[in-house]
Amino acid sequence: MGNGPTLADLGEWELIRRLGAFAPPGQFADDAAVLGAGGSDTLVINTDVLVEDLHFSDTTTEAGDVGWRAAVANLSDLAAMGCTEVVGLTVGLVAPASTPWRWVEGVYGGIAEALATYGGVLLGGDCSGGLQRLLAITAIGRMAPTPQAAIPMASPGTEPARDPPNTIRRGDGRVGDWLVSSGPHGLSRLGLALLQDPEGPLAGRVCGQLAERAIQAHRRPRARLDAARALNASRPAGVPWRVGGCDSSDGLAAAVAAVAAASGCGARLHSDALPLDPAMAALAEGEGWCLGGGEDFELVVALEPAWAEALVAALPGSGVIGALVAGTGGEVRWSGDDGGEPIAMEGYRHFG
Repeated sequence: MGNGPTLADLGEWELIRRLGAFAPPGQFADDAAVLGAGGSDTLVINTDVLVEDLHFSDTTTEAGDVGWRAAVANLSDLAAMGCTEVVGLTVGLVAPASTPWRWVEGVYGGIAEALATYGGVLLGGDCSGGLQRLLAITAIGRMAPTPQAAIPMASPGTEPARDPPNTIRRGDGRVGDWLVSSGPHGLSRLGLALLQDPEGPLAGRVCGQLAERAIQAHRRPRARLDAARALNASRPAGVPWRVGGCDSSDGLAAAVAAVAAASGCGARLHSDALPLDPAMAALAEGEGWCLGGGEDFELVVALEPAWAEALVAALPGSGVIGALVAGTGGEVRWSGDDGGEPIAMEGYRHFG
């Protein structure tokens, strides 16, 4: 008799759904947990794990870049929940006894550089020996201050409001919302390909400036806390706070599908508005890496059209890439009069 499905059979989303049974309802619906009912005391907590030879390796990533990327992966999840300020990080390190101190020093140096860039401090952590190098980081962030008058008050005999007004949730999109990407996609995947085979045929098809941008995007991605701040600043007067969204660490198409599915919608993407670096458009791999390359750490949000227009005007490099439509299951298609062709989900798979 077998032991039932494996993690590879389940996949990340089904695994998270099942683990959610051990937590309060809705607690696992997003990449971070919100603590507080509004105002400047509202904290968001997130944890990510990076594993050697799965998320990083010596062949493509120097120690300082490992630390930077580990920090930014967590800070990106904070931004994707609406955080505008970083409180700090804790770091759990597992490494074989043979690991050089110089590597550890470089990792923590990269973490310190990220904190110096985005704010916050190293709060502590733990270390342990193990067979494989691993970093487990917990990040704590703070929401933008909310005027007391704007915090929803619970009626007598009812539960308090679950979220502060400026929280981003995957499931808060609605049919008719426009989808906005905070920046370009695909550069990180191109950078990884160049690092894995620097003398290969791809290198001959990529100009020097594009190669530099791509490698930088992979080694030193950005945490888009600035996009969360722009969301707060660009909200039109009279438009209530309602933002569906997540980051695109697992790929643009996967992020759109996640928001659409959690919101009970489908999605349509505009093929002529993909957030693709213009220099990548000539590459045969460009569109596929834009949709499914992963590790771009941009924000993908669903907003009322007026707010989407205001955000794009306020956030350089952002753009409207599609819309949420009636449907179920988070199906993502190209826009078109014929209903559009379905878009394959080719984002990062944690267990496959």
